[in-house]
Amino acid sequence: MLRARWLVLAALSPLVTGCAIVRQDQVGIKRTLGRIDPKPRPAGAIAFLPGFQSVITLPARTINREIRLALPAKEGVNVAADISILYRIDATKAGEILEKSGADYEEVVIIPVFRAAAADVSARFYAKDLHSGERVVIEKAIKEQMAQVLDTRGFVVENVLLKSITLPPGLARAIEEKLEAEQEALRMQFVLQREKQEAERKLIEAGGQRDAQKVLGEGLSPLILQFRSIEAFRELAKSSNAKVIITDGKAPVLVQP
Repeated sequence: MLRARWLVLAALSPLVTGCAIVRQDQVGIKRTLGRIDPKPRPAGAIAFLPGFQSVITLPARTINREIRLALPAKEGVNVAADISILYRIDATKAGEILEKSGADYEEVVIIPVFRAAAADVSARFYAKDLHSGERVVIEKAIKEQMAQVLDTRGFVVENVLLKSITLPPGLARAIEEKLEAEQEALRMQFVLQREKQEAERKLIEAGGQRDAQKVLGEGLSPLILQFRSIEAFRELAKSSNAKVIITDGKAPVLVQP
């Protein structure tokens, strides 16, 4: 009797066969009488028998899931953060994902694993680290901790991005004051360095003037001074203008009449 029914179904199947379309960014899985066929179907048309078979499609593209979460910090405060999780399924394990996690795998697996990993990682860092270069380290640590659980279940975590961070008001002001103090310290350090360089410049300039005067003083011997006086007398003698010269024989003093 059962065999006859199957023969009837086989004879009628060309007339009642359904067709499901799997898009380019999807992977198709056929289910027959409640049993999952682990072989994934690529994009295209998939024939099935309505009432006995169905085709389930899963997205094979990268999914961006944004979550707002209160992250615990090392000092005991909670930091509000908007976080993006970029992930995709391993298309070759689509059947296994449906069997173990179901079609609602994001709420069942992805989100709980993310919440646990994010809380565990953020608790190792201070709240201020979320605004500093440690941010990249935190993102990488969350991604790696999620991958330890999700890789074996057929999910690929591509990236975790901390987007918007909101610190508690008191802590935010304390961080701002610290940054302002650091900037002021850097400014004062620059001013002191500039003043130091200016003082060194003045010392070098004074030393140069002192050395020049020393060399000049050493070079002005009595004979040189007498020679310079003779030259001055000679130049005055060349002039045709009337003049009165008072001298002690060493240095001329010109008096205009």
